[in-house]
Amino acid sequence: MSEGRPPKLSEVPAFVDYIAQGWDSPARTPDLVPGAAEAAAAHRERLAAALPGRTVVVKAGRAPVRSNDTAYDFRVDSDFYWLTGCAAENAVAVISGGDATVYLPPPARPGDPGFFSDAAYGELWVGPSPSLAEWSAALGGVEVRPLSEFTDPGEPVEELPRVLAELRMVKDAWEIGQLREAVDRTVEGFAAVLAEVPAAVKGPGERWLQGTFDRHARTYGNGPGYATIVGGGPHAPTLHWVRCDGPVVPGELLLLDMGVEVRSHYTADVTRTFPIAGAFSPAQRQVHDLVEKAHRAGMAQVGPGHRFTDFHHAAMEVIARGLDDWGLLPVSVDEALSDQGQQHRRYLICGIGHHLGLDVHDCARSRPEAYHGAVMEPGMVLTVEPGLYFHAHDRTVPPELRGLGVRIEDDLLVTESGAEVLSDALPIDAGGLERWAEQATG
Repeated sequence: MSEGRPPKLSEVPAFVDYIAQGWDSPARTPDLVPGAAEAAAAHRERLAAALPGRTVVVKAGRAPVRSNDTAYDFRVDSDFYWLTGCAAENAVAVISGGDATVYLPPPARPGDPGFFSDAAYGELWVGPSPSLAEWSAALGGVEVRPLSEFTDPGEPVEELPRVLAELRMVKDAWEIGQLREAVDRTVEGFAAVLAEVPAAVKGPGERWLQGTFDRHARTYGNGPGYATIVGGGPHAPTLHWVRCDGPVVPGELLLLDMGVEVRSHYTADVTRTFPIAGAFSPAQRQVHDLVEKAHRAGMAQVGPGHRFTDFHHAAMEVIARGLDDWGLLPVSVDEALSDQGQQHRRYLICGIGHHLGLDVHDCARSRPEAYHGAVMEPGMVLTVEPGLYFHAHDRTVPPELRGLGVRIEDDLLVTESGAEVLSDALPIDAGGLERWAEQATG
């Protein structure tokens, strides 16, 4: 036995011969979401109609390196999945006229040196992996070839990201079903989080609740669709409070902005603000009631034929008039709402809605005129999420409002006759939230 570095196993013939023997054949069928391959085929036809005669290349991507030989979790590129239904890392698809050829790294199975030496594709490292033929069958007969055979067909189609973003705005029936599942799982996650509030109050705080939702999302989907926001008390006004390192204190508010990404990679995006002690204080109720009024005004403007910006302006007008009633505007309501004013946005600096789908901020590479300047169509799914954010160190607001943050966010499907609130299992009124929290915490 050598006293130095252990031998390199791939250079030991006796080991290579022995490890290639005696293996059964485990199940290796790709675990695709039902309907994904059929939906992807329809999506490719839509792309072919938008770019007739063009050949495009899309890539699944690779997990970024965290450090050395350790990578972050892989998440497939949304456009690649939309066009193929395949979520394999390092895959490439060449698509022309609705037809696709997918190039994949073949798995390293017994008898292949990579079986034990390749940490990316060796089955001893990553588990039983589908063959290229098994992938082809699962993807509806799409041709699947080794990645080593891929050759770039020519100049990239520069407008492809924009075209795909705009095609993805209108969801088909399969996609809508996936989004319904994502929303339903997210609502269940809210209940799971609220049930843990008493435990969080005792010490673990926001991070315990964040971990509760992330565990739920990982159990019933791929994980959270974005970094889970759990903002207690003075953290609630911070728009993207993902550090979640604060306490959960009775008497304060708890802002939860959460979404489950289901196995098909579609995600929900829902927000509610709860009173940690079970009942809103007068000041908390005052803020929540105004946000609720703005939320209802915004949702009323979601429907076919409405401009995308209609719900934004409707909600913002309610917010501006409410702030004026409280004496918090330094100018008139009309001046604040003008493009040259916007003083009310001090307390609501973010936008209040976006498209939703494979990405939480879906279709972001669309042209402005096809996004904010567009008219809503049946099949679009979007969020409405007004809020008010009074930071603890903001001296323009009275002391009783400082440190209060409230957001209400729902996911809406544009229908032929109006809109369906997919997340309506969660109440939006203060009284309903108090009862829901009381029931969830037992």
